[in-house]
Amino acid sequence: EIKGGVAGGSILQGFLRVGEEVEVRPGTLERVQEGSFCRIRRTRIVSLRTEENPLQFAVPGGLIGVRTTLDPSLCRADRLAGQVIGRPGTLPDVYISLTIQYTLFQRLLGVVQSKGPEPKITPLKNKEVLMINVGSTSTGAQVVGLAKNTFAVLNLKDPVCTSVGERIAISRKIERTWRLIGHAKILKGETLQVLPYN
Repeated sequence: EIKGGVAGGSILQGFLRVGEEVEVRPGTLERVQEGSFCRIRRTRIVSLRTEENPLQFAVPGGLIGVRTTLDPSLCRADRLAGQVIGRPGTLPDVYISLTIQYTLFQRLLGVVQSKGPEPKITPLKNKEVLMINVGSTSTGAQVVGLAKNTFAVLNLKDPVCTSVGERIAISRKIERTWRLIGHAKILKGETLQVLPYN
């Protein structure tokens, strides 16, 4: 017997109940001649469980396994990592570009220097490629606009499901390792249309 795919994660707000329909965002990015959009999946919750117990509904706190009616191959090997599950019509928009207000740290955190001063963090540069963390999603982001050493516009490699006002972490590749260099608040962005799979 083939069972549906299982998604694991934490509930940030609201609750999930066995039997209800949910959608998965940001889904899969598709590019067509007219532009880009995201295909999102709808599925039903078959069961919920913590490490020890099956549940009829789940609320924020701890890790939850959510068995769905999705094809199990869609859930293996962390393919749903960074995706957000919620009731249809309640999830945030899907963004492909973000305008942020950022703050860089003075120095790299957690770097032990045997000689010389601690490495300073240099300002962001136009066309620079960064890594950002938005919730549980990590994606590449190219700087395409800068203003006043405080504001930046980022084009994202992968779409993210988020909201204006959310906080994000910014990392830069330093000596072949992504290192945390600052944080930011999302001010606005370019959203993508979301369409269900047929």
